[in-house]
Amino acid sequence: MAEIGLRTRMLVKDVMSSPAVTVPENTSVDKTAQLMSDGRLGCIIVTSKDGKALGIITESDLVKRVLAKNIRPSKLAAKEVMSTPLITVDPDEVLTETARRMSKLDIRRMGVIYKGNLVGIISSKDILAITPDLLENMQEKARIEREPDGDEDSSESN
Repeated sequence: MAEIGLRTRMLVKDVMSSPAVTVPENTSVDKTAQLMSDGRLGCIIVTSKDGKALGIITESDLVKRVLAKNIRPSKLAAKEVMSTPLITVDPDEVLTETARRMSKLDIRRMGVIYKGNLVGIISSKDILAITPDLLENMQEKARIEREPDGDEDSSESN
């Protein structure tokens, strides 16, 4: 299929969101939630003082660890609410393997790490967004493989 320009494998780097939005570990939860709201983000990555990814705060984390316990968000730091450790993936990992791993681990988001640095984030929503294209590519590949070679037909008619 490569000779006609159809890639048979999509990689994490093809669909990830980059750069990932981050907050330092001591950022208050109310400021973190405001940043998520302003950016229409479902999650935010929490980083250490040296910029390394420590964990992730999702909407679910805010509900379970703050709202359900009736704790004032301004009284908590991001590091107290985050899910840790951050589950990560390499940007060159095959997308289908990443999707399987996300399903197995029952997570919707993964940090994308390249050479020890956070370069993006991939979510189940990112994968779902490209699924129609993948299905069309599979259908096109099947159609091409079913078609008889045009050169053989022309040589038989001579």
